[in-house]
Amino acid sequence: MGAVTLRVGDLDRMIAYYRDGVTLSLLSQEGGIAVLGRGTTPIVILQHAPELKHASPHEAGLFHTAVLFDTEESLAAAVHSVARLAPGTFTGSADHLVSKAFYFSDPEGNGVELYWDRDRTQWSWIHGQVEMATLYLDPNRFLAENLTERAQTEQLGDAQVGHVHLAVGDVAAARAFYVDRLGFEATASLGSQALFVSAGGYHHHMAMNTWNSRGAGPRTLALGLGQVEILVPGTDDLGELAERMRHYGVDARDDGRSVSFDDPWANVVRAVAAA
Repeated sequence: MGAVTLRVGDLDRMIAYYRDGVTLSLLSQEGGIAVLGRGTTPIVILQHAPELKHASPHEAGLFHTAVLFDTEESLAAAVHSVARLAPGTFTGSADHLVSKAFYFSDPEGNGVELYWDRDRTQWSWIHGQVEMATLYLDPNRFLAENLTERAQTEQLGDAQVGHVHLAVGDVAAARAFYVDRLGFEATASLGSQALFVSAGGYHHHMAMNTWNSRGAGPRTLALGLGQVEILVPGTDDLGELAERMRHYGVDARDDGRSVSFDDPWANVVRAVAAA
């Protein structure tokens, strides 16, 4: 997954949250666009759009952006930092068997997951489906075991967008679009409530649920999710993707460097060649 673009009303406040809380670096800021990430990897792109309003909580859009940290130490530092900067934004934590995750809501209501993956050798697969659960994870114990003084003073390790979770109106339509057309593989599902999809044997790069948005139609222009970015290996893969989406009647907009298209809920997906 590439960077997630968010339309925001208060750019300075949102920069502070992701920089000082989530422990990302401000990679660039020009005009009304700020790019935050780790190293040279963009993770969140904030686009200032003060003229827009917040969408209804029952509309389709972003459920959360999940930032993947490469060590428990760096995850602990981020969790501690957000909890200290904005304690009211913590919404929960869970051991998902494949990962340990902590959940927050940023100042404008966008969901944020901070997580660390267990080694793939510890994941369990049954008939092509990865075993995931939602087990209790004590945040205080996690911090006591993994938070170090070094991690609180230095930006340790790498981070990237691990997955993006969307709120959609219908899971069957999400499967038809993201699996049958776009080409992800379904890795787990919760009936008509949620679907998890990935490429390359990951537990999930994207997820879609109807927990708050069942029956939602296409989104209207509002604050929140602006764009989801997917990285494909090379330009040939990008061309093949554009041809496949057009074959299925999806309007694939090709600017020579990327291919963009809308899912059934008007969430913009942009595919870029990683090379």
